Amino acid sequence: MTVAQLTAEIRRKQTFLCIGLDTDLDKIPAFLKNTEDPLFAFNKAIIDATHDLCVAYKPNTAFYEAYGSMGWMALERTIAYLEESYPNHFTIADAKRGDIGNTSGRYARAFFETMSFDSVTVAPYMGRDSVEPFLEFEDKYVILLALTSNEGAFDFQVLPAPQEALYLQVLRKTREYANADRLMYVVGATKATFLKDVREIVPNQFLLIPGVGAQGGSLEEVCKYGLNNQVGLLVNSSRGIIYASGEEDFAEAARIKAAQLQEQMSAILLNSKI
Repeated sequence: MTVAQLTAEIRRKQTFLCIGLDTDLDKIPAFLKNTEDPLFAFNKAIIDATHDLCVAYKPNTAFYEAYGSMGWMALERTIAYLEESYPNHFTIADAKRGDIGNTSGRYARAFFETMSFDSVTVAPYMGRDSVEPFLEFEDKYVILLALTSNEGAFDFQVLPAPQEALYLQVLRKTREYANADRLMYVVGATKATFLKDVREIVPNQFLLIPGVGAQGGSLEEVCKYGLNNQVGLLVNSSRGIIYASGEEDFAEAARIKAAQLQEQMSAILLNSKI
């Protein structure tokens, strides 16, 4: 899915919701644990219940890697199911990769070719040659960590440097990378007031916004500072949706939570006249 197609889906569905599939065997309903592939069974039910309310799904790969080959198989089945049944969704491998060039190239092939994700999250700390291999793939996107939603983000990301805070320098520098038009950026919902400065540097890029819901981020604040004239936001909610219930009604409960966010987003888009 290209950015143009993603934007069209946002306008058609009147939502910019991304649902995080952080699927944990310790948290899914007990009855699913007796199925052949409980991780996939849970994901399939969540997707079936919410696909019309969101435009993107974001599996965090750690929740699959933790279970070895069983987890990777569930992740592959999840992406294949989305491609087959609901192909009009933007898929994000939340893997936070980033290494020397030849290694990054292999990570890129793993997520873009072998598993057919539309995008992958990448850490920028190692610089240009760790990011650009991901940017070589046409119609695939890198979502670069800029200012994250966790408390520890303040350890380094906002430290003052000779010119400006480190995260702002990351934004400026990466605009010089080859194929920088394929870059998106992560900015945490818990850092919403920073979005004004972010938008001054990357006014047109999509921003992935985690932290709405369980982490306490405000959707209204995010939209106040982060919306652009093409919407330009993917707001992610994971635990607040997928674990809305731990019982057999988990999919229905997830749909209710997703619908609440979709309704809020629809109203915001209507009021902003974007």
